[in-house]
Amino acid sequence: MNRDSPDFIVEIDGLKTEPQASSTPPSFQNRPWLSVKWRCCSVYSRVYRNRRGDAYEGRCPKCGSPVKAMIGPGGTNNRFFEAG
Repeated sequence: MNRDSPDFIVEIDGLKTEPQASSTPPSFQNRPWLSVKWRCCSVYSRVYRNRRGDAYEGRCPKCGSPVKAMIGPGGTNNRFFEAG
């Protein structure tokens, strides 16, 4: 059966089909980030580059444990880390 056939098309009154706004605050949109798995609470989150551009700083979304990853020569190209 073809996915374009009427059997596969569902219309729900009141359901918005427009793209939803980003849940990322406007101040963080397009800002570089790292992915962090927080060992303390077994959750993942993004840690964004600070406004000075010299480090990535953030806190665990559950317990608030801080992390800071400095940016500089001799660093790493990794984008995924564990902290906490």
